[in-house]
Amino acid sequence: MAFIEQMWTKAKSLKRNLILPEGNDPRMVQAARRLVDEQLVGSLTLLGSESEISEIAKNEGIDLTGVRIVSPAESDKVGEYGQAYFELRKHKGVELEQATSDIVDPLLWAAMTVRQGDADAMVAGAVNSTGNVLRAALSIIKTAPGTKYASSCFVMRMPDASWGVDGHMIFADCATIPDPDPEQLASIAVSAAESCRTYLQVDPVVAMLSFSTKGSASHPAVEKVTAALQIAKETAPELQIDGELQADAAIVPRVGSSKAPGSAVAGKANVLVFPDLNSGNIGYKLVQRLAGAEAYGPFLQGFAKPVSDLSRGCSVDDIVNTSAVTLCQGV
Repeated sequence: MAFIEQMWTKAKSLKRNLILPEGNDPRMVQAARRLVDEQLVGSLTLLGSESEISEIAKNEGIDLTGVRIVSPAESDKVGEYGQAYFELRKHKGVELEQATSDIVDPLLWAAMTVRQGDADAMVAGAVNSTGNVLRAALSIIKTAPGTKYASSCFVMRMPDASWGVDGHMIFADCATIPDPDPEQLASIAVSAAESCRTYLQVDPVVAMLSFSTKGSASHPAVEKVTAALQIAKETAPELQIDGELQADAAIVPRVGSSKAPGSAVAGKANVLVFPDLNSGNIGYKLVQRLAGAEAYGPFLQGFAKPVSDLSRGCSVDDIVNTSAVTLCQGV
């Protein structure tokens, strides 16, 4: 079964609660209808003015039955959420009155809804920038215990099913941290491994990529990868991970056995961790365009609770599929 089909099936079985903070965007209203109709959610909340969302729905010919609309400023949760936000921000000098005023921002409200357990997941970014989505999530949802850094991954589906897991692989980080230091790179690797368990439903085999394999070249960029490998091994000693490995050594058995004999990862990797955002972003796009792979993501990883960011050019299909994937995170 293909990745998206698996995520749809899993989301339908979980019946989790989703909040979409950008309810004033027609794409979000259309996606909300589909998510409810496809039974991908237990409940769905759109944030925004009820009159504005109703007008959008009318213009789009959409029935809002089964979709909950919440205007944060008019909600009876303002006091509770404002107090909770104050507790999170008071060390920054934020007063309760300011926190209560700020929390009605839709992104902050959605993040608090997830933090408080009133929703299981949030998806945004059709209107807001990635930076704004990340700031809201980092300030309220926070990173998972034991994880200092949030990052992202793509699920790549290759036409050739011999690669990775029936043609599926995890690529990280291709969208979030431009030049990770060893600690950040190790965090990316550990989070990507967890994404592999969630999305591909197999044990991760993680390759830390470089232009060098096992000391074939000497450079600070190589030293960064080897340092990150050691940190990752200390953080997750059970993890099957190795590096530094060139890309061919990581995924081609013949090359892996030649360049890295004895490695349990070389030639078998299903998770590729790139040394920086340049290589990660270029790498996934080359595989997508030249190999005809399908690229799903980027999906945020490392957060305490499920949250995803969208491209502002996203389609309704993108919103629905990203929502289904996000609803499966952490399970």
